[in-house]
Amino acid sequence: MARKSRIPQPDPVMAINPEEVRQTTEVIVAKMPENIERVEKPGIIEADKIKTIKKRTRKAKTSRENPEEQGEKLVKRKAGNYTLIITEKPQAAEKIAFALGDAKKYVDGGVSYFELKKDNKKIIVACAVGHLFTLVQEKGEKGWPVFNLKWEAEFKRNAWARKYYTLLKKLCSQASDFINACDYDIEGEVIGLNIIRFIAKQQDAKRMKFSSLTKNELEQAYQNLSPTLNWGQAIAGESRHYLDWLYGINLSRALMEAIKSAGSFRIMSIGRVQGPALNLVVNKEKQILAFKAEPYWQVFIIVDGIEFKHPKDLTKKSDLIAFQNLKDKTVQVSTEKTEQKIKPPVPFDLTTLQTEAYKFFNINPAKTLQIAQALYLSGLISYPRTSSQKIPDAINPLGIIKRLSKAYETKLCIRSKPVEGSKSDPAHPSIYPTGEFSSLQGDEKKIYELIVRRFLSCFCEDAIIDNKTITALLGELRFIAKGLSVRKKAWMEVYKTKMQERELPDMNGKYIIEDSRIEEKQTQPPNRYSPASLVRELEKRNLGTKATRASIVETLYDRGYIKEQSIIASPLGISLIESLEKHCPIIIDEKLTRNFEKEMDAILKSTKGLQDKEKKVLDEAKSTITKISLKFKKEEIEIGKELIEATKNLREQEKAENELTECPNCKKGKLRILFNRNSRRYFIGCSNYPECKTTFSLPPNGLMKSARDKDNKQKICNECGFPKMLAIRKGKRPWEYCFNPDCPSRKREEDNSEQ
Repeated sequence: MARKSRIPQPDPVMAINPEEVRQTTEVIVAKMPENIERVEKPGIIEADKIKTIKKRTRKAKTSRENPEEQGEKLVKRKAGNYTLIITEKPQAAEKIAFALGDAKKYVDGGVSYFELKKDNKKIIVACAVGHLFTLVQEKGEKGWPVFNLKWEAEFKRNAWARKYYTLLKKLCSQASDFINACDYDIEGEVIGLNIIRFIAKQQDAKRMKFSSLTKNELEQAYQNLSPTLNWGQAIAGESRHYLDWLYGINLSRALMEAIKSAGSFRIMSIGRVQGPALNLVVNKEKQILAFKAEPYWQVFIIVDGIEFKHPKDLTKKSDLIAFQNLKDKTVQVSTEKTEQKIKPPVPFDLTTLQTEAYKFFNINPAKTLQIAQALYLSGLISYPRTSSQKIPDAINPLGIIKRLSKAYETKLCIRSKPVEGSKSDPAHPSIYPTGEFSSLQGDEKKIYELIVRRFLSCFCEDAIIDNKTITALLGELRFIAKGLSVRKKAWMEVYKTKMQERELPDMNGKYIIEDSRIEEKQTQPPNRYSPASLVRELEKRNLGTKATRASIVETLYDRGYIKEQSIIASPLGISLIESLEKHCPIIIDEKLTRNFEKEMDAILKSTKGLQDKEKKVLDEAKSTITKISLKFKKEEIEIGKELIEATKNLREQEKAENELTECPNCKKGKLRILFNRNSRRYFIGCSNYPECKTTFSLPPNGLMKSARDKDNKQKICNECGFPKMLAIRKGKRPWEYCFNPDCPSRKREEDNSEQ
């Protein structure tokens, strides 16, 4: 027989009409203590077998009762019969519950929660699923700018959130006290704050602080609860939400209104970080387009079979006269040896992890963060959204190394203190493995092992490199040959690093030049950004946060402002920046964005006057947006026309890039990449249709596009001469292939697949 519902129904006296209360940018958030005591001890999962008890759930009443009872009015909490711990994700709830005791699992309305006893105190652990509240504008306001905002339950827009909201509402009604155990960062603090004030209707709650979901750390976090929420994080996080909404929605509406006023329509967006980020890419694009290659020359000689190079590149052709007829001349040769010690790389912060994952595996920053978050929720690594490069003693790193030794070679980890970087984070240490294990495949395995090896390498000795420099002198002309050999690999054995070794003999005395040559080369334009290097540049300029930079880059791709992994600014992206530079440059001014970041950092670190600081930031934002709107509206038709023209250019460019080559059958049309709306598949067809009905099938699922090199030139199959294609599929690495069914490379792939 199924067990009856254990969840008490809410007391009807507590109901509040949502129409009578609202949260806007003018309203001060729930009052908080002016002097906040912060417990900075790090809290440190092994999940036992789950005892699952399926509860009988009542059918939902078809009443008009609104499940959202949002309000600032606080409810005096009667003595309840349990402590309610609130987590950000379901996996975290399970980990915390089984770390604290012998938990039982219950299911209500399709949502799991956990019950346990600790120190004779009943505890219930329940979860949100990310943000259960979102900012929306007040009803009745139209156009832009819009400044009156309120927090609204997420389920009004996304039905999946309703069951989590409803369960938390039931559980909050009879809880005696509350613990926010959401991720310890500004987002986690805001998620917890909104549940505490809008669902539990309380002014404050206790706080669990932890950096990994391991049993020991979670037990310590529970024993060392902070008596209050981290109000600095909460108000800084809320301020950031307001700023992002005010800038993002108002400025995006401005762009779309401009296009509409010029007689067209297109979804466009811009934001306080998105604008400066796009500006960086467009400026780089303009540098590349304006670049003019110039010739330079390099001079080489051969002595005793060894190639030497003149150390300076020659930019004047007249300088080459001194290097004529070098063959058979005598040079004086000497050898110099030096020892170089190379320290291990510093521990991973998020940006460095994203950069290395892209370098080694071509995994983009957003995907890396997604994988790292999954590894964290599985208890395999620490919290990934960190800017720290520190490994504190509190995490017991030597204990972690001992546990890792079951699966990894750790005999080289002989440092008692690890190598650390200069960056720190008040909330979390660097990203480290917890010493827990699980079966992993594909990209998850790659990212996990990268983190493990980086962590272990920090405890290894310095690598020792023997450098050798041989100098050949001919009068005032100097030539150099450099050799390198790794004497002691040390950490390089653990965190695999390739070094181009070159063995050279010792050479001293007089030698004859056996041959010489002069090579003419061209200067190269600046390197384009990759997704990883753009994220790194945003961090360097203090634009965005460690948690948002990767998603900002993804948004630029989604809007059609940039394309390719070697990032190219599209005509639309270039035109948008040029229009904003001409009509409203403050929108892309990174100094303004950086100033807001500094003010929010100040809120984060403060314990007093938080509400005043928040109000100051929001008032500045509203003043700036008001000035932008006055100027923008005067020139919106001109801006709209410029953006419409850019949209046309983008479409023409996309059409041209979808053209591959001459049709091999009719010799009149062009083969093009096309999309069949009925089958929802890409294929290749001839532009001379219906006269020519030549088609080539392409793999199902994903985006199919022409494969291009870093200079955006079409790649050609070396075996058959057909253009190569690139398949981009969710969760898989891009696949480059030849679409010609008769190509030998295609047949080899099919044979290998069959085998």
